[in-house]
Amino acid sequence: MSLSAFDLYSVGIGPSSSHTVGPMRAAKMFADLLRLEDLLDEVLRVKVELFGSLGATGHGHGSEGAVLLGLHGEEPESVDPDWAGRFLEQVRVQRSLRLVGSRLISFDCLTDLILHPRRSLPAHPNGMTFSAFDSRSELLREVTYFSVGGGFIVDASGRDPGRDARAERAPVRFPFDSAAGLLKICRSEKIGISDVVLANELSWRTQDAVRTGLLDLWTVMASCVEAGYHREGLLPGGLQVRRRAPGLYRRLTATSADGSDPLRAMEWVNLFALSVNEENAAGGRVVTAPTNGAAGILPAVLHYYVRFVPGADEDGIVRFLLTAAAIGMLFKQNASISGAEVGCQGEVGSACAMAAGALCEVLGGSPEQVENAAEMGIEHNLGLTCDPVAGLVQVPCIERNAMASMKAINAARLAIHGDGHHTVTLDQAIETMRATGRDMHHKYKETSLGGLAVHVVEC
Repeated sequence: MSLSAFDLYSVGIGPSSSHTVGPMRAAKMFADLLRLEDLLDEVLRVKVELFGSLGATGHGHGSEGAVLLGLHGEEPESVDPDWAGRFLEQVRVQRSLRLVGSRLISFDCLTDLILHPRRSLPAHPNGMTFSAFDSRSELLREVTYFSVGGGFIVDASGRDPGRDARAERAPVRFPFDSAAGLLKICRSEKIGISDVVLANELSWRTQDAVRTGLLDLWTVMASCVEAGYHREGLLPGGLQVRRRAPGLYRRLTATSADGSDPLRAMEWVNLFALSVNEENAAGGRVVTAPTNGAAGILPAVLHYYVRFVPGADEDGIVRFLLTAAAIGMLFKQNASISGAEVGCQGEVGSACAMAAGALCEVLGGSPEQVENAAEMGIEHNLGLTCDPVAGLVQVPCIERNAMASMKAINAARLAIHGDGHHTVTLDQAIETMRATGRDMHHKYKETSLGGLAVHVVEC
């Protein structure tokens, strides 16, 4: 099975792809399954259990609300974030909801939606079980799903419920499952990494559809940045974290742009990343790239390209996103992009590598230089823990996106000044990330049981 760039990038709402987008998709799958099996009219009650990382940080990550929205039939790509808040309050007050928008059942969030913060299912830390009962309290249907990062879902057998449709796709022109294999294709065909991904996408879509789809994703990214400029106040959740993007935006637009400040571009990159991740933390609409927790890095670096690189154009934006997708596919297939599985190195680290390699390509880098940039992007994020304070995707997550965006730009520029030869390969760095995640203690993997999540509270 070959991944598409449009598998890796998807539009959803914050604050988390694995804790919000994934559970919403899983809940909708379960509700749709009840309808397809003609069980909907028999259902009187539904029970949902969230395990492991979902149980530990589900409240702060919006997992509970995401499940309710999915059971109602909503999808991450199309749900209205403003309406969602009103709907969730209505469910809590009325203690009822409509499965797939039709079958009215009672639903008490206190008894029917159970979080198990210290109990994990064997297959993955992000496990969830959905059970439907009839009027005699007899079990009609029970399904377990796992949210494995980036909004991807697998069932208890490890099968991706969306795999069947992807497996039916035509074979791609240039299959690759490693960076070494990708570089071999580039050398033999004398093409760039973005050209390889484009050729593969053309196995399934027209060139116009690929271009339009990627530019549509860029539009969502840009809209998210713009929205973050203007939303004042505190982020939800109780930490009293104040939005910083609006104030920084006012300062940057009010000061002279004569180039007297040599760090002005860096200030704007910080702003781009802060805008996206503050929107994400507030449940706004973002593009998973490759996750919500790291959603600010690609937009920030892509904005840097558009705003500060002479000659930047839409062709460059398309090439940027295609190149980033190639790198993201390698992380998804050979390691993980789930913070609950490998820590934040799998989210921010992967996104940093994607952005570094993508920027290197649009700056004119060779495939070897692109691979070098991506390797630097992940190498210097190895071991990064996921320890969200109070279970919210705010501290240290928002600033971490800004820091990683600058790191990605630096990696791209360092690679451009090199010849592509380096000691550590991207494949080796990805394997190291996977092994590091395996060895990392579970309390540092999106449970809020260790690191900053513990010591900030103690202080």
